[in-house]
Parts: sequence; C-alpha cells; structure tokens
Amino acid sequence: MADTKKIVHINFKAYFEDTGKMFDTNIEECAKENDLYNDKVPYAPMSYVVGSKAFYPEVEEAIANAEVGKEIEVSVPCEKAAGVRNPRLIELHPLKDFYRAEINPYPGMPVTLGNRSGTVMSVGAGRVKVDFNSPLAGHDLSYKITVVDEITDAVEKAKAIMENDFGSADDFGFAILEDKIVITEADVCKFHESWPVAKYRLVSDYRSVFGLDRVEFVEVWESAKKADDAKTE
Repeated sequence: MADTKKIVHINFKAYFEDTGKMFDTNIEECAKENDLYNDKVPYAPMSYVVGSKAFYPEVEEAIANAEVGKEIEVSVPCEKAAGVRNPRLIELHPLKDFYRAEINPYPGMPVTLGNRSGTVMSVGAGRVKVDFNSPLAGHDLSYKITVVDEITDAVEKAKAIMENDFGSADDFGFAILEDKIVITEADVCKFHESWPVAKYRLVSDYRSVFGLDRVEFVEVWESAKKADDAKTE
C-alpha cells in the first residue's frame, strides 16, 4: 500500500499585514481575544493534507518544510492572495429585493444574492450597496503557523481526512487494506445534506494520500432493538 502524502495537525493565525488585524484562526483563545469566536466552530489543531492546496502556494510550501513545534511566519502579497479589489464588483441592488427575501440589510452584513456572496456596504433610500469582492481582496496577508505533529498511523490519517472533509470522524469505521479503503458510515450520514458532496472530496483525498484506486463506503442499517442492545453491552 502506497502512502504518497503526509498529513499534519497545524495551528494557524491569519492577519491583514497592513493593519495587523487577525481575520482567522483555529485557536480558541486567539479567536476570543480578537472578536472572531464562533461557538459553532470546533477549535482544535487542523488536520491538513500537505499538498492539498487549501492554502496559498507560499503558505503550502512553508508548511511542507516546517519543523514540528516551531512557529513559522509567511507573507503573501495581495497579487498572490485574493487579488486587488475590483470596483465592478460593487453593485447597487433594490432594497425591496431584500425585504422580499425577509432580509433587513445593514452595513457589514454578509449576504448571498443568487449564487454570489458579498458584504453590505451601505443602505440608502431604496438601494443597497453590496461589495462582492472577497473580504481578503486588496490586502497583503500574513500567516503564523505551527505544525503540532505529523500523523503517521494509517487509520489516524483516514480519520484526519474525514475530519477535514466532513467535519467529524465520530462513529465512522476505517479499514485500510492492501488494495482498498473501506469506510463504514456513521448514522449521521443518512440524513446529513452535505454528505453526498463530502464523499467526492473524500474519495479524491483517500486516493491521493494512500495511492489506492478503490474506496468503498458501507452504509449500515440496524433495527432499533439491536442498536439499543449494542449500546448496553
């Protein structure tokens, strides 16, 4: 069985370089100190497949070469990050369209119109100005990253990929065989609307990391009595 990519746990802090303001982190204390805390976000070291291109190339390269336990700092210029701000992406929309959708817009409010995400800049007489530029556009960025550890166990790698792509590996089963990977689905998958899309990402990442072509997902249905008996054993 091949193992073509390494997986690490990382902690990160991301800043606007021009102001020094933090805009993202997976560290709970830092999130609270910088008014970024969200009680729906699980704050813990992030599972990261090195080479998955989830970060900008400069950050990706730094993570690949980082020493475990040593904080690194990487700068990403605007042109290589979210790009410069495009004035054509600032648009005026009728206020009545928001009311029709039961939205009461206010400056700074994130909104989705059609399939585009933007931020309300101002609300005037019958019109709403919305900026569809990325919130990162026009900014040089800075990242402080620490590789907490490298995951080497095959099953732990499979769990880490599940956490990264689906958000949780709880109640899943993992079997890494010579010619395939078998994932026993958690009960939540039967009802979770994002699971079908997550499976496509999982297949791609499992193939990439383990070098195997075959990925099997097993969906198990048990009677309520059998499930209750298993819990009491």
